[in-house]
Amino acid sequence: MMRRLALAALVSLWPALAPAQQAQKPVLLHAAGSLKNALTEVSKAFAASAGIPVTTSFRPSGLLREALAKGEPAEVFASANMDHPLALAKDGKAAPVVLFVRNETCAFARPGLDVTSNTLLARMLDPKVKLGTSTPKADPSGDYAWQVFAKAEKLKTGARAALEAKALQLVGGPNSAPTPPDRNGTGHLLATGAADLFLGYCTNADPIAREQPGIRMVRLPANLLVGADYGLTVMNGASPNAYRLAMFILSPDGQRILARHGFVAPALPREGN
Repeated sequence: MMRRLALAALVSLWPALAPAQQAQKPVLLHAAGSLKNALTEVSKAFAASAGIPVTTSFRPSGLLREALAKGEPAEVFASANMDHPLALAKDGKAAPVVLFVRNETCAFARPGLDVTSNTLLARMLDPKVKLGTSTPKADPSGDYAWQVFAKAEKLKTGARAALEAKALQLVGGPNSAPTPPDRNGTGHLLATGAADLFLGYCTNADPIAREQPGIRMVRLPANLLVGADYGLTVMNGASPNAYRLAMFILSPDGQRILARHGFVAPALPREGN
């Protein structure tokens, strides 16, 4: 119900159609790095169907929120959590926020590391195992990893402090080393030995399998599982075409593309409807 109300509010703010002479001006899309492959494909499909180009910028959601709050030009913001776009909306900088896809946290293990869902916590706590994460606050993936650590405390006293102390915050921060172009960051870190285990989004599975087939994804057990709700908003002052892009992302065509990239797409109609 809340999602439908937010979507209705977003649609109600959709301006009148842009004049024809403005139709070719690119829409500025800022989105979480975990959405790069999916929203690049969505943007191409939108450009092909609507004749409107899209200029994309993919960065950690927390860093994007800081940039947008400081006035970096942007029109559509797709975040890997709800908090960052909600903060912009609360400050009067953006429209109501819509939950548009979901993700989950998984563990990824380097080749040769013996680990299963049942032994995952013990492996994460093993002093000999290098545990990689993204950077909390700057990147929601890091925040979700810290939520996993908080759940671990309920299973083993002292686990939270131990995991927070040993976690290597390897990506997603303002000073993190860049990932080579066209490479998945998690897969690259595991392949180069920077980490033995990495807590990241389950949607990394397909690109890692293509680039580094020896790396395995390990599902978190139910008592450690952490989900991720992704939020979409349109910035104040955005063009009418920005609203068209936002609605395309929420449309069945956009949601199918996101689903093909491993996201749970809540706006997809049920089969048979």
